[in-house]
This record gives sequence, C-alpha cells and structure tokens, in this order.
Amino acid sequence: MNSTKMKTRFLPVLALVLAAKLSVAQKKLTEATIYYDIVVSTDNNTPKKADMLDGSTNIIYVKGNMSRSDFISSLGSQFTIYDDKNGTASNIREYGNKKFLISYSNAEWRSYNKRYEGVTYKIENEFKKIAGYQCQKATGKLADGTAFTVFFTKDLIPTNANFQSINKGLPGLAMQYDAARGNDKVTFTVSNIEFAPVALAKFDIPKTGYRVMSYTEFKTQNTK
Repeated sequence: MNSTKMKTRFLPVLALVLAAKLSVAQKKLTEATIYYDIVVSTDNNTPKKADMLDGSTNIIYVKGNMSRSDFISSLGSQFTIYDDKNGTASNIREYGNKKFLISYSNAEWRSYNKRYEGVTYKIENEFKKIAGYQCQKATGKLADGTAFTVFFTKDLIPTNANFQSINKGLPGLAMQYDAARGNDKVTFTVSNIEFAPVALAKFDIPKTGYRVMSYTEFKTQNTK
C-alpha cells in the first residue's frame, strides 16, 4: 500500500479521535450551581454604598430552562428567577424591612437587558486558570460603545446562555467579567462550580410577605 493511500485512510480516523477528545473535554452545562466572588475597585477614598458590595457573593443556579441568580451583600439580598421558556422573570428583594417582588413580562425583561443586545466579542490570545478551568480572554463591546473584559472557558458550554446576559455570544461559560457601577469597576470571579442536582424548590416564587409590583410600576416609582 503506497503512502498516499495510507494518509488518505488515516485522516478520517484522526478527525474522529480529535472530535472524541474535544467532546470529552467540553461539558454541556445544563444543571449546576455557580459561585462568583465580587470585588469592587474604586479610586474614591470616601466610603460609598458601592464599597459595601465588596466581598459580596453571586450564586447562580441553573436547571434546564430555569435559572436563579442570588446576590448577597452586607446591605441585604435579592434573587432573580428566570424562565427561559417564556422569557419572564421575578426579582425578590430584601433590604432591611423593605421586601419587594417585582415581576417582569417577556417584553419588560428584554427592555431591562436591552443594553446587552448586539454585544460583540473579540477573542484574545491570553489565558489563565480560574477555579481549575483553562480560561481565555475576550473583550466585549456593547452597542453604546462600552467595553469590558471577560475570561471564559470552552470546557463548559451553557445550553441556556440566557441565564446570564454576559454569556450571550460567548463560546463558553463566563468565569470572570467586569461590570461598571458608576465610576467603580465590579469584578465577578468564579470560585467554585457544583454539578449536583438543583432542587426545583429553588425556583419557587414566594406567595406572601412581599409587596408585589410589575417592573414598569417599580421603575415608575423609583424615578419620581
């Protein structure tokens, strides 16, 4: 058998081997609990409300089409439950004696996240390890020109990228990203990921104990 025929037969086998290795390395993220540590960077020496967010935690629960994002700080806590099947969400806030349950219709949720529509990413040739995962840098750009940095891993591919706006358009899970809060920079970094089953009760919406209003009502009240 000549060398040309051997190479021709070997190439399809090599392609299958490489594809198998890639599928093993990559994991579809359908159910997990993701822990993000939060660090606030500011040039202002005067303590502000944003400084009290430093050291906070963001915990995200993902289960199929459902997701929940908990934000826990010294100021209080809030969590958002999102149903990707119908595009609706509920935000539950507890700050002191103030307790709100804010509901978002599909249109209101899209309006709330409008700034992330059309986000583009430039994949950079820079890598680092985060929580044991190999991560690659990407520079994101919003429609209004705002730029931000993300490190993502191709080892975890969310099947529902809508659970987190920052993941839209990324070829993997965002493991670290920056968010602006006024003149301060807030950095979210994954500290741990658990793949144990997430209880359905995590996505139950409270029935009592909260002042219920729509997002439109809440927004109108807070702009007066």
